[in-house]
Amino acid sequence: MTVPQRHPEHAGHPGTGHDGHDGPRRFARIWSRTVYPATQTSLTRAELEDFLHPLAVRLGEALHAHPFSPAPGREIGRLLVTDAHCTSPDALPHILGVVESYLVLYSERSGAADEAPAPLGVDEARSRCARLQHAIAAGFTRAVQERTLAEQEALSRAALAAQTAVEEALHASETRFRAVFKDATLGIGIADMNGRLCDANGALARMFGRSEEEMRRRNINDWVHPDDAPEVWRLHRELAAGRRDHFRVEKPYQRPDGTVLWTNLTVSLLRDAEGEPRYQLALMEDITERRLLHLRLRYEATHDELTGLPNRTLFAERLERILGSGGGVDRFGLCYLDIDGFKAVNDSLGHAVGDKLLVAVAERLQSCTTAPAHLVARIGGDEFAVLLSDPRGTEEVTCLARSLLAALATPVSVDGRDLSVRASIGIVEGATGQREPAEVLRSADITMYRAKDAGGNRFALADPDSEARAIDRHSLTNHLPGALERDEFFLEYQPLIRMSDGRVDGAEALVRWKHPVHGRLSPDRFIPLAEHTGLIVPLGRWVLEQAVTQACTWADGEPLRVNVNLSPRQLHHPDLVRDTIAVLEAAGVAPSALCLEVTESALISADEDELKPLWQLAELGVDIALDDFGTGYSNLANLRKLPATTLKLDRSFTRGLQCHPADPVDVTFVEGIVSLAHALGLAVTVEGVETESQADQLRRLGCDTAQGWYYAAPSSPGEFAKDWTRTG
Repeated sequence: MTVPQRHPEHAGHPGTGHDGHDGPRRFARIWSRTVYPATQTSLTRAELEDFLHPLAVRLGEALHAHPFSPAPGREIGRLLVTDAHCTSPDALPHILGVVESYLVLYSERSGAADEAPAPLGVDEARSRCARLQHAIAAGFTRAVQERTLAEQEALSRAALAAQTAVEEALHASETRFRAVFKDATLGIGIADMNGRLCDANGALARMFGRSEEEMRRRNINDWVHPDDAPEVWRLHRELAAGRRDHFRVEKPYQRPDGTVLWTNLTVSLLRDAEGEPRYQLALMEDITERRLLHLRLRYEATHDELTGLPNRTLFAERLERILGSGGGVDRFGLCYLDIDGFKAVNDSLGHAVGDKLLVAVAERLQSCTTAPAHLVARIGGDEFAVLLSDPRGTEEVTCLARSLLAALATPVSVDGRDLSVRASIGIVEGATGQREPAEVLRSADITMYRAKDAGGNRFALADPDSEARAIDRHSLTNHLPGALERDEFFLEYQPLIRMSDGRVDGAEALVRWKHPVHGRLSPDRFIPLAEHTGLIVPLGRWVLEQAVTQACTWADGEPLRVNVNLSPRQLHHPDLVRDTIAVLEAAGVAPSALCLEVTESALISADEDELKPLWQLAELGVDIALDDFGTGYSNLANLRKLPATTLKLDRSFTRGLQCHPADPVDVTFVEGIVSLAHALGLAVTVEGVETESQADQLRRLGCDTAQGWYYAAPSSPGEFAKDWTRTG
């Protein structure tokens, strides 16, 4: 494409003209100077500039529109043909060249300063400009085609009239036809029914690079090209047999110099006075340059600019074609790959190094599969996909995945650094015609993240059960934010029993979710999701408020102590102490009526600053229980540094005490923990007590309190009050 060079007179602030205020006028002036020589208009150049000015304004508005749409480009391309008469073959590259070079420079955002959309980034501006170019080319092409078709139809009527009205006005008719035939910009050829070319005009001869005399010695039946569409010669045979009067196709021809001529070909059947076929009239429009432009724009729209690989658009088209029932492919395989830790490369070494790493990864992935039916694509960011057509089974796809990981195993040298590359791959393989593209991509994405969660640098095969769980988690995550507002959460309470006398010592508040679709959900289904999304903070405060308020209703005098679980995210929330104090004061409850349970794993790596909120609460009188003790493998010496008043021994260490006789290892372990805790001034609570023999053994070992199904299952506030508060 010829791109106009920026003249010094075009310098200035973008979006301004010579007077500094009218960028579109400046753009229109440059545009008119460039395309005026290629027009067939009676307008002066100044009049053409006035005509182009509103089109320049529309282009600028389209460029900055939110949301963006390239549709105005089609109408502008049409107007350039129909109203400005820019019909020369050289006009379109000049038109698009000016748009490419000057549109972003001279277009300005519309609206007041406080209402105008945010300035476009360079990449976004280039992308929008390219799409507007494509739309202008499409509108221009469509208008030229319509103009050409009208000219073709006029020529066909003139030719037919010249043949059929020879008796009435042979001389006048022949003169008119010859004038049209000779001066037409379209290539025109007339052949007999055997295909021998009887006559060809100068435009047709120039298209083929031959003389008119040479053209008359040719037979159109010999003009076969390997890229001919399958129906071209079938349509021609029907026309030659008189079963069809005309057809129109896009057809390539081989020129003497080896280049390919692409044409819009219209062939009409000319009959004699008796209606018998006599001649074939061919009208050809040279669309070679237009086709090359279309192919270039198509390539840019379907290939990744950085790596040169097919992009997500082309990948989606190929996947949809393969999965379709009429794609001619029985099975498919997909390796969906994501680079592990790529963000760290960008963050630490810069995006330039990251880009070079992506290029190297793309080259290595391409080297693993050379089959023409296989497609390697960059889906976006650091995600790639390899699509296989008709693999021999899952083993072939997994073998390819191993090859991909092996190809990435060798460090990549970028700017003198050796960068290690690890990747996670999700594999989907199956029969075509059964699944939609979106479903396959979702399955591959879920499987890839399953491989990443397993440690990365590996592949995983799609598993319907795992996908169902992932989809279920996603559904619950989306539903979580509104669940608290809709009062879908509720609390149940499990009593804490003093082992010395069997009396209730307190209650642990346990949150449940009454999901409108899935019904009653236990905490293990949604607490990790709430922790991940941050909803655990407002949910935890709600649980604290409900539990403290409820404890006040269970006793006429001293409130029953209530235990509330504290998540790691709540532990690090800056308002933990303030919120807890506010809840206690609002309920009129002493801090000693509250026990916060924190898991051992949350405190293993906690430093002094992170423990400070717990120390503050402990100094106010709030009890702190170290929950799930024994699962975090913490240093027992650290217990002296923690603000805990109670150890809650995990049920996994007391399960052996359910048997009779009890497991001696578990007995020794529990006895040691109880002795150590008591030596440090800590009480010991045991979870998961389920049998009488287990309870008796724990009592003999000196445990202070216990909870579990042997005593009671978690129950509603009303049932808890009925069963326990009267004996408290």
